[in-house]
Formats: sequence, C-alpha cells, structure tokens
Amino acid sequence: MKRLALISVTDKSGIVEFANALLRNDFEILSTGGTAKHLLDNGIPVTSVSEYTGMPEILNGRVKTLHPKIHAGLLARPSDLKGDEDFRRIEVLVVNLYPFEKTVLSGASKEQCIENIDIGGPTMIRAAAKNAENVLVVVDPADYREVSENLENPCEKLRERLRAKAFAHTAYYDSLIAEYFRGDGDFPEILTFGFRLRQRLRYGENPHQKGGVYVRAFEPKGVIGANQVWGKELSYNNFLDADAAWELIWDVHRVFEMRKKPCVIVKHGNPCGLGWSEQPELSFQRAKEGDPISAFGGIVAFPFELDEKTASAITAKGNFFEVIICTRIVPEALNIFQHRSGWGQDVRILEAPEPESTSFLALRSMRGGALVQEYDSKDITEWRVVTEKSPTSEQSHTLRVAWAIVKHVKSNAITVCNSERLLGVGAGQMNRVQSVRLALESAGELAKGAVLASDAFFPFPDSIQEAAKAGIVAIIQPGGSKKDEEIIRVANEAGLAMVFTGMRHFKH
Repeated sequence: MKRLALISVTDKSGIVEFANALLRNDFEILSTGGTAKHLLDNGIPVTSVSEYTGMPEILNGRVKTLHPKIHAGLLARPSDLKGDEDFRRIEVLVVNLYPFEKTVLSGASKEQCIENIDIGGPTMIRAAAKNAENVLVVVDPADYREVSENLENPCEKLRERLRAKAFAHTAYYDSLIAEYFRGDGDFPEILTFGFRLRQRLRYGENPHQKGGVYVRAFEPKGVIGANQVWGKELSYNNFLDADAAWELIWDVHRVFEMRKKPCVIVKHGNPCGLGWSEQPELSFQRAKEGDPISAFGGIVAFPFELDEKTASAITAKGNFFEVIICTRIVPEALNIFQHRSGWGQDVRILEAPEPESTSFLALRSMRGGALVQEYDSKDITEWRVVTEKSPTSEQSHTLRVAWAIVKHVKSNAITVCNSERLLGVGAGQMNRVQSVRLALESAGELAKGAVLASDAFFPFPDSIQEAAKAGIVAIIQPGGSKKDEEIIRVANEAGLAMVFTGMRHFKH
C-alpha cells in the first residue's frame, strides 16, 4: 500500500512541484477543497478527504478534516497498529493556514476576520508536530525542497526542525488572534505577541552578540517598516538610533504644526543637534551647529522630502553620517549621496512613513521576563505659569519645542533651546544639576536669552540658580517637588518665567 500524505494549503506557491515529489516517492495524496482542485488542474491525482473519511464537508466547508480517521492517522505510531484499523498512518502533512493576518490588515470586517480563523489546520499541525518522529509536518513552502529530497529517509534533525517550526507557526497564528481581540484594553493576565523575523543582523550592540529584527503584524510601522533605498545593511545600533531620531523629529514637527522643516541629529540614542527653519538645508546647518563634534557619525532625520540642496549640505567636506531618514528622497538628492566619495557609498538612506502619534505597548526584556508599558505619546495636558513673570509668546513656543525634545533624552534630561535650534543637552546624569551644567556648558554664551526644559521636577533650587547665572530666561518642568515653593521663589528673585506641566518624561 502506498504511503499517505495530506495537503491543505492557502499559500499554493510551490505545491505542485512538491506534490510531484511525493508521487515520485510512491505517496498517495489526500487533499481538500481549493487545494484539491488546484492539484487536479495541474495533473496531480488526489483523493478527497471526504472520500477517504466517508463524511462530506459540512457547514459550507468549515468542517472537513476534523475527523477521527485524519487525526488517528496523524497521531498513530507504527507500534500502535494491529492491522485491523479503519485508518492509515499519514506520514507527511503539508498545511498552511487561512490568511487571518492578511484579512485583518486589509481592513476587513470583524465577521470576515473571524471567518478566516482556521480551526482544522492548527489542529492537524499540532497533532502532526506532536508525532514528528513519524510525521513530516511542513508549514512553510521554503522547506519543500529539503523535505522532498529527504522523503525516503528523513533524519531526526530535520524532523525536529520541522516540529519546532510547526509549533511556532500555530503559536504565532494564535497570538495574532489574541492580539486582535485584545484590542487596546487594560493589561491582560496573559499577554501574547507575535513577532516575525524581518532580517538577521551582522551582530547586536557589540560584535560578540547576535542580533535580528522582528516585526509585529498589527503594530503601525515606523523606522522598522522603512524602505532602505541606499547604503550598507543597518546595524542593531543604527536601528535604535534611527528609531529615536524618527520619533523625536515628528514630535517636534507636530509642535510646529508642520509649518517649519526641522532636522535632528542623534548620537547614541540622544539628540546632539536639532534645528528648524523654513529651508531644510538651513535646518540641517543649525542642527549640526548644536554639537559639531558629536554630530560626526550621527543619524540625521527630516520629517519631509529630502531635496538636492539639502543633500549637498549633508555631504559637504568634513561631514560624515551613518544614516539619513526622510519621508522620501528625490532622485537628484539620492544621486548626490551615491556619487559622494568615501562614506557616501555606505550611508544608509531610509524612506519611512510618519509614525502615528498614538501610544502602543512598549516591551523591554529582562532575564526571566519583560517590562511592558504604554509608549510615552502624551502631549502637555497642563500649562501653568507659576512665577510672577510669564513667558512671552515666542518663549512659550520655544518652551514647547524644548519640552518635546527633552522627552526623548535619557534621564536625568535637560534641554536648552533658542528660537532656532537646540543649544545644549544634559543626558543620563545621576543628579539633575549636573545635567543642567552640561547642557549650559554646551550652549555657552548662547544660553543668554534661551529657555530650558527638564524632564522631571527640580528637587533643589541649585539648578534654577545655575540656569539664571547662565542667562536662561524661561523654564519648563513638571513641578511636584516638596521644594516647589522655594524653587518658585528663587525663580522669581532671578526674574525667570517658569511653567509647570504636571507631567514628567523619564526615559531610562
């Protein structure tokens, strides 16, 4: 008697060739519905599952493989058989599932999405994977060639690899279903996410660490969904810095209500320069002036189309950048990078979609588990002037820009800005006054008449005194310190304007 294989696939790529390989190895093929028709149309003889089980498809085809003869055939070991069974062992199962992910992403109705939840497919896959010592379970067309070459005597290593892939396939599928029905509700007791490998990286943060990029199906894409139009492969650190730059520049762009064309330069996850004007090339020059030394080798982001004039400014002699991100690069601008000697051949150029301003669940893994939180997408909900002096209209707008930037700086975070650019940053210090000193030192004489933002409250008045000494005229901070009254008094004595937001922006 011939050996038995069952084929039921949504993705029919390569299935005719694989079925022919089964026939050459003396298999009889069971199949269902559309798959059976596709095989028959291509000259592949098949036995319908209904003919084999003696039970017709019911409920408009929703029940066809859920039958004891199918599942006994998938679960049976040779030692289980006595010779009088009313079923045969199924030695190869080829299944991929209803396109639930594709249906959801198409914007289909809830009813259509539910109809594309596969029941029989995952059940068969799990049964075959459980019995992988006796069943070759194939869920990915990419495996057809290797399996077809080893049908006579498949090794244990192949069987175990296919088993692991099968369980991952159904786990991913179920995680998408759970995520779809979970929606945007509170944190559930059990939290599942489905991630699919997009690309393997040369290494992680350091050469001795492996790295890869995984994407989520239903999460709107930012940098991770960008189209790379030029340059070397992105590294792990490139992705981190590019994501930091892209999220930051759009927050700033929204403060300007799209009327300005800002540019940011990010290095090691923190902004080292940010400038704005109505001319993109001028915005770039202002961003670079913020910290020319740190800008070298940084990530440059523009929330708009990158033109030829700006590309010429970026590629000027003495400049070097790892990644350029924009919504689109015009062909003439791309040509400038492609013909720039040296680093122009390697610079990664990305065209990325605008990130949504809504929040999402952000994950941070740790040994044994993960921390999960809503992404910090909140804007200022409170604007309370707490000093005798109020900021001017121009100062208020610059305070809003400085506040949008400080949210993206590692705590303790301080930003100093004037009406044209970011002047100084204090990031990641263990005490806030040291961050203030670093930001003011970077700003230098330009701190006179500038504004300052702090991601969290000032616990002592020393930071206010340092700011006033440097010539800062207005401050924005969350407030909430036990010493707020003293801090406000010191600000009043120095003639500063100060705004409380009632919201902090720690970033660890």
